[in-house]
Amino acid sequence: MNKKLMILGASILQLPAIEKAKEMGLDVLVVDMNPDAVGFKVPGIEKEIISTIDIQAVISAAKRHRIDGIMTLATDMPMRTVAAVAKEMNLIGIDEETALKATNKAEMRKALQVNNVPIPKFYVVSNKDEYKDVVKQFNVPFIVKPADSSGSRGIFEVKDIHNEDLIVEAYEYCHPFSRVGDVVVEEYMEGPEVSVETLTVNGECHVIQITDKLTTGAPHYVEMGHSQPTMLSKEIAEQISKVAKAANKAIGIKNGPSHTEIIVTKQGPKIVELGARLGGDNITTHLVPLSTGVDMVECCIKIALGEIPDIKKKWNKGSAIRYFEQHAGVIDSIEGVDKAEEIDGVQQISIVHGVGEEVTEINSSGERMGFVIAQDVDVDAAIKDCLAALTKINVIIK
Repeated sequence: MNKKLMILGASILQLPAIEKAKEMGLDVLVVDMNPDAVGFKVPGIEKEIISTIDIQAVISAAKRHRIDGIMTLATDMPMRTVAAVAKEMNLIGIDEETALKATNKAEMRKALQVNNVPIPKFYVVSNKDEYKDVVKQFNVPFIVKPADSSGSRGIFEVKDIHNEDLIVEAYEYCHPFSRVGDVVVEEYMEGPEVSVETLTVNGECHVIQITDKLTTGAPHYVEMGHSQPTMLSKEIAEQISKVAKAANKAIGIKNGPSHTEIIVTKQGPKIVELGARLGGDNITTHLVPLSTGVDMVECCIKIALGEIPDIKKKWNKGSAIRYFEQHAGVIDSIEGVDKAEEIDGVQQISIVHGVGEEVTEINSSGERMGFVIAQDVDVDAAIKDCLAALTKINVIIK
C-alpha cells in the first residue's frame, strides 16, 4: 500500500510538492479553502476543502484519511497546523513551540536572543503608545514589521528618525498586517542580504545552499531577484552557515527544512528571520536544484514520511531569478518572450499578471508581474542570462 501524504495548501507555491509527491508514487491529500486552487487540478489527488489554519478540522481530516506524513512547502501560517497534526498522530514534524517561534517574529527574536544568536536590537509593542515610546530608543534608522506576516507584507523602514509623520505612518502601515496585533521595531541592518536553505535530519542541520538577494530597498524591501551560490567570500559564507545552524537549533528544528534570512553587517552576520519551511520565490523549488542538483522538495517529502533524504550535492553551477520591473497601471502588451526564451541558460519565463490585468507599484511579493529563471556555469553567467532575457521582453503598462 502506498504511503499517504497530506499537503497543506493548493496554491501555486504548493504545486511543486503536489506534483513531486504524485511523481514519487504517493497517495496525495491536498488541503485548501479555495475550491478553485491550482493544486486541486493535479490529476489523481484527494481534496479536502478546509482552511489550512483550521487546526481541528485538519486534524479530523488527517485521522479520517489515515495519513503517513504532513507538510507545507513555502508558507508560514500552516506550520502551526503541521505541528498540531504531527503531535496528534505521532508523525515527523516540528513541535508546536517551534512552530510558534518560526511564525511569530516577536517569539522568534526572543528565542534567538536567549540562545545568543546574533540579531539586531529590537522591541515588541502592542499598541501605538508603546510604539511611540520605543522609537525614542533608536538613534539609527529602524524597521517596523508585523509580528506574524509574510511575503514582505507590512514592512516599513523609517530612515528619518526625526520625522514624526513618517514614524506614525510606519506604524499605521504595518499594524493592520499583524494578526495578533503586535509589531516588532528593530534597528536597520546595513550590508548584503542572503538566505540560507537548510535541511535538518535527526537533529543535524545541513546547509544546502546560500542565496544572494536583491530587493527594492526602502521602504518595503520586496525581493526582486535571487542568485546561487553566494558571491560573498568563503570565510563569510562559513560565518553565515554557522549563524544559520545556531538559529535553527535555537528555534528547535529537529527534522525538516528552513529558510533563514541573514544580513552581513560590519559586526558579522545577523538574523533577519527564519521560516521552518522551504524558501519561496522559486528559491528551493527551482534555484537550488539548478545550482546543486539537490531536490529539496523531494527531500522534504521524504523527511515528512520518516525516510532518509538524499542531500548530497550533484554539481556546482550558477542559478538566478530576476523579476520584471513595473509601475501602477493596466498591462497593455507583453512582447518578446519568445526571443527571451531562446537565450542560452534561460530555463523558465513566467507571467503572473498578464495583458488586461491591473498592476500596482511593488509593495509586496504578490504584486510582482513576472520573472525569469536561468542556469549557467557560474552565478555571474546565470544573472547575465536573466538580465539579457529581460531586455528582450517589452512590457507596456498604461
